[in-house]
Amino acid sequence: MATTTLKTASVLAFERKLDPSDALFFSGSWGQRSATQQWPAVEVREKSVRGTISNRLKTGEQDPAKLDAKIENPNLQTVDVATLPAESDTLKVSFTLRVLGGVGMPSACNNADYQRKLQSTVKGYVDKHGFAELARRYACNLANGRFLWRNRLGAEQVAVQVAQLVDGRSAQTWTFDALALSLRHFDAPPEAAAALTQLSKLIADGLASNRHVLLQVTAFVRIGAGQEVFPSQELILDKAKTVKSKTLYHVSNIAGMHSQKVGNALRTIDNWYLDATENGPIPVEPYGSVTTQGKAYRQPRQKADFYSLLDSWVIKDEEPELVGDQHFVMATLIRGGVFGEAG
Repeated sequence: MATTTLKTASVLAFERKLDPSDALFFSGSWGQRSATQQWPAVEVREKSVRGTISNRLKTGEQDPAKLDAKIENPNLQTVDVATLPAESDTLKVSFTLRVLGGVGMPSACNNADYQRKLQSTVKGYVDKHGFAELARRYACNLANGRFLWRNRLGAEQVAVQVAQLVDGRSAQTWTFDALALSLRHFDAPPEAAAALTQLSKLIADGLASNRHVLLQVTAFVRIGAGQEVFPSQELILDKAKTVKSKTLYHVSNIAGMHSQKVGNALRTIDNWYLDATENGPIPVEPYGSVTTQGKAYRQPRQKADFYSLLDSWVIKDEEPELVGDQHFVMATLIRGGVFGEAG
């Protein structure tokens, strides 16, 4: 009987398996972390400022008279800003995280043979490695407060509480000193090792569909009374409809961070690429792209990108030699996305 050559499905999509909510900002005092009273929301407000000309000048604009004329025209701006109240020294950031099973099961696939082979490949990985390594890294990024982004920088103290919710109630809670954990590696300090092991096992069980996993994540960041905090900045596509130079994200006037930004921090676990020793972990992306650096660390010419590794593994039955590349492929499937063959 003739066999047909297996080809990548032209329609191939995966839902994300780490599903965070938006993170909302509240304010209070460091000593009230365990108190039950409501913390007031951090609100976004407008501020008008008078800036100075500081951009790099073109060659024709470097004439002293022209520069003086430019400086005489003030750079007036209206911007959004979010700050702690004068009596509050601590930022509270709160979000929920769902861990979903069914890794490797496409939400859309128009090639039944390819889907069977893909699921067989994923099962082989799970039987061999499980989700322990990936779950440990996701747990570390919860514990070290990476999802706080700029709000973590310069903080005096950062405490992260992770609670497992069952029937709407906290079944168990882990508390971490975020600043005691590194952002450069995933080795746990002795005092956090036991809690991280338990949290990692819970996340791994969720990815393996062994149980329903819903986490409530709350971070307390002691940065100083009245200090500025940093929600997500909105991307304004139609500049003509706004006069503000900076628009911050809020939900019902509560300052917040996009769920996409939280998710990006949680999947910053890829230190299996070539330049990882120098650069540290990067977010799991098909081409290892880091937009802030304008660089892709997983190039197709080096066969280090997701598509090259996946096609070799599924189509050609060539398992990636490096275990880290196998982890990377599974982490990309957990990330989700549309990965069908280009038309």
